[in-house]
Amino acid sequence: MVLGTTSGAGKSWVTTALCRYYARQGLKVAPFKAQNMSNNARVVKGPTVEDRFAAGPPQGETAPQGGSDPRQRWSVGAEIGSAQYFQSLAANAEPDVRMNPLLLKPEADTRSQVVLLGQVNLTLSDMPWRGRSLHVWPEIAAALDALRAENDVVVIEGAGSPAEINLHGSDIVNMRVARHAQARCLLVTDIDRGGAFAHLYGTWALLPADEQTLIRGFVLNKFRGDASLLAPAPQMLQDLTGIPTVATLPMWWQHGLPEEDGVFDDKTRASGAVQKTIAVIAYPRISNLDEFQPLKNVPGVRLVWARTPAECVGADWIVLPGSKATAADLEWLRAQGLDRAVTDHAAAGGAVMGVCGGLQMLGEALIDPHQIDGNAPGLGLLPLVTQFELQKTVRHAQSRFGTLSGPWAALSGVEVTGYEIHHGHTSQHPAMAAGGQLAVEVLPGLAWQADNGCEGGNKGNVLGVYLHGLFEDPRVLQALFGATAPNMDHVFDGLADFIETHFDAGVLDQLVKP
Repeated sequence: MVLGTTSGAGKSWVTTALCRYYARQGLKVAPFKAQNMSNNARVVKGPTVEDRFAAGPPQGETAPQGGSDPRQRWSVGAEIGSAQYFQSLAANAEPDVRMNPLLLKPEADTRSQVVLLGQVNLTLSDMPWRGRSLHVWPEIAAALDALRAENDVVVIEGAGSPAEINLHGSDIVNMRVARHAQARCLLVTDIDRGGAFAHLYGTWALLPADEQTLIRGFVLNKFRGDASLLAPAPQMLQDLTGIPTVATLPMWWQHGLPEEDGVFDDKTRASGAVQKTIAVIAYPRISNLDEFQPLKNVPGVRLVWARTPAECVGADWIVLPGSKATAADLEWLRAQGLDRAVTDHAAAGGAVMGVCGGLQMLGEALIDPHQIDGNAPGLGLLPLVTQFELQKTVRHAQSRFGTLSGPWAALSGVEVTGYEIHHGHTSQHPAMAAGGQLAVEVLPGLAWQADNGCEGGNKGNVLGVYLHGLFEDPRVLQALFGATAPNMDHVFDGLADFIETHFDAGVLDQLVKP
């Protein structure tokens, strides 16, 4: 099990690296994280229609209007955190809801949507934080036990810090999981922040004695400099705790794994001479930001996370990404003056793309009759209107672009795969359509482009898509940039090579010995 002294210590990428390392040893491997708080989610296979709806609609959902067969009114996909999705790929395992049985998707500072075993659960979403543990622990324990029974190795990731003593009594993700599995634990700290040895010792000291014995090694992550200068601190720490420091991992900025838990690298980076600058609007409830990771690795592309109009200046493209709170993030956009930056960019012929919630923002209006997200006027760059529905669309999708114009013309005829996670249903604005203003539907039910008659989009420069994962599709990268990014298998192998090099000899194999 990989624990951390803090969030951002490096648990997720170390877990991913371990999954690939052990898979390369010929072992059957699965990742597991009991609870993940993140708006970065992926679609995995859910129950069959017959299994899921034999006893009626999902808990907390109400049947929408229309359709003759109630079982066909909900999609059958399921959600897990993106980190566990990538970890499963690193393990050469099929992604499974049991790998992340509880996903919390923040909608505000004090409110999250709760996803249990891949499905939204409104009862749990409305329940106080500490009250949930009693209800969800049996599901978490059952998922972990099943994975352990089916695999040679389960690599477990913790969350935050195991020494958050205010939460210890209701813990369902750290030491309760470790005790249940009698896991051999690594404790990772970010030495670049300073205070690493105090973090390690303090975390260990705050654990009860029976939990301290589960810690088998300390890991110093993100080290810059001469590792010999760390002495005698690792030995002093071992004298105090009985636990060795088993790895010092050098700082590695561009390992290629997407950032986790909404924490992204603000540093502007480009591979080679900059030929195109892409500004992605970083609103507070940005979701699925991990899908932009490939852009960091495409030669000649400079990726900028923009929170102010000044950070959009000089951009060739402005991208409005997904959002877990579309109306609230649209209000934030306006408060920063970014609405004007986007519309001015479009009016000048600059390329604008909206993905999922970003697509919804580009339209004329957000309509929320069920109080799911909120009502709001859109940016008016596409003659579309979005209505939020009770049911949530969660599914994989495969389609082919029709004919596009302007800066997106290179996508014409390109076959794409991706996934959908959204509540809204988007359609042509009735009054504008009656007047002849129509958005061109370039992917059936999934993407629209501004027509010549649309204000701000008269050059075909505004494109809205529901499909997540476009930039992870090599065919899209080749069409738009004439290049591709390293595939994830290459990234996973690099991570495994890295830890094999920097962990003490024999440690990784010893962790999984019977």
